[in-house]
Amino acid sequence: MAGSGTKSVLFVCLGNICRSPIAEAVFRKMATDAGAVDKWVIDSGATSDWNIGSSPDARGLACLRKHGIETSHRAQQVTKEDFMSFEYILCMDESNLSDLKRKANSVNNYRAKIELLGSYDPQKQLIIKDPYYGSDEDFEKVYEQCVRCCKAFLEANC
Repeated sequence: MAGSGTKSVLFVCLGNICRSPIAEAVFRKMATDAGAVDKWVIDSGATSDWNIGSSPDARGLACLRKHGIETSHRAQQVTKEDFMSFEYILCMDESNLSDLKRKANSVNNYRAKIELLGSYDPQKQLIIKDPYYGSDEDFEKVYEQCVRCCKAFLEANC
């Protein structure tokens, strides 16, 4: 749970093995490089329960490694508590957004601001498409979108 003076963000996608762990790792590195990581609670989760306990997709890990980023994240599903403990829940597409809003409606007085991560993209690409059935290039595109969005989100919350 975030203490006073800390900010918190939860990145969410369908399975928590492709897009959201990339976003989490990218944001953690940016916050670390900015000297602000100790001011943040940073995590990621899934709207589904399909991959709980799994490591991120090997292609996503390879993409992160190529950019000098490591992660030890294991997939987990978003819980009702997350809507109370996180300030921001940033998701990847419209389907995630509607799933999260539906879940949030079952939580009294939730505090999380639920948004598309792409709403922070200076290039205005709202949707971060699932690369699971795609190629290494699709993972690279997700990485690049996450970099742009996370940079703008971090700057907006410094």
